[in-house]
Amino acid sequence: MSFFDEADEPPTEQRTTRPPGGGRRPPAGPGRRTPGEQQAFLVRRLVAGTLLVVVVILVALGIHGCEVSQRNTALKDYANSAAALIQRSDQTGKNLFTELSGGTSNVTTLQTQLNQTAMDAAGELSDVQNLSVPDEMKTAQQNLVLTFAMRHDGVLQVAGNIQQATSKSSSGDAVNLIAAEMGRLYASDVVYKDYATPAIAAALHGVGIVPNSANGPAISGGQFVEDIQWLTPSFVASKLGATIPAARGKPAPGVHGHRMVSCSVAGTALVVGGTNTLPASPPPEFSCTFQNDGQNNETSVVVKVQVTGTSVSGQTVVPQTIPGQQYTVNVPLATSPPTGSQTVSATVEQVPGETTTTHNTLTFPVTFH
Repeated sequence: MSFFDEADEPPTEQRTTRPPGGGRRPPAGPGRRTPGEQQAFLVRRLVAGTLLVVVVILVALGIHGCEVSQRNTALKDYANSAAALIQRSDQTGKNLFTELSGGTSNVTTLQTQLNQTAMDAAGELSDVQNLSVPDEMKTAQQNLVLTFAMRHDGVLQVAGNIQQATSKSSSGDAVNLIAAEMGRLYASDVVYKDYATPAIAAALHGVGIVPNSANGPAISGGQFVEDIQWLTPSFVASKLGATIPAARGKPAPGVHGHRMVSCSVAGTALVVGGTNTLPASPPPEFSCTFQNDGQNNETSVVVKVQVTGTSVSGQTVVPQTIPGQQYTVNVPLATSPPTGSQTVSATVEQVPGETTTTHNTLTFPVTFH
């Protein structure tokens, strides 16, 4: 072998570069991720977590939105139901006063009508008590139930006293009781308007709902008692054709009494002993003028118009008259008189201490057509 012949050199060992820090890098293989794969995995987990959080938030917002929508719907439904019931109750009030103003020629019929009206009021009270009440409307509900309870109780008491109020022998106490019940009915209007409706409105405004607007429910502002004269016994008596007994006691010294001066209908004066023609329907309203021709003030003066021989009549009560003064009052007939020739009398009724009554009445022949 030549000196210059090169011997076979051993194979050179391939070295791998160690990562900084001196540790050995595990070889890639099944079940192991490369750094790129590990980073991608972490990104995917982060994205998935973010999406999960977003979904949870959206679900929570959706649930809250549904709850808000349901709550607002419940509040609107309650307000609408309350308004509808108040309108029904106000109609019951109109029925009541129409019945009481229709005269008492047939007390049995009037009693039947009032009993039905009391049943209507009882049904309305029951419907109010059975309303579905959101928490925000609990205060409003308490006042609404009180309103309907007062109306029911008032109508029931009026119906219960009507027979006695129309009795000639014992009307005074019953008339006073009916007037007192009218006070209860009027107070129900105060409870509704001053307490129930503000509570309903406050609950709606509290969630951003504006009542009586395009998107808000209406709040009814009805009235059960439309004429506060019903709170006075003399007015109740005039509508029922009843007479309140005068207070007992010795009349004041001097002359007492009145005289009827004249009567007219629709501006046309009626002629005593002459020819008078009037329509029978609608029931005519008489305008009567009378004078206190005594020496004393008089109270609860009754002026009555009667179609002789029939139950058709009407009356008005004047709270007080003064000596020498004239008074003109309107006296509507409660029902239409029979057609044909009739006799109509207009009377200012006797007051305590009055001894001469020959000039208290004027009589007119009338042909009703």
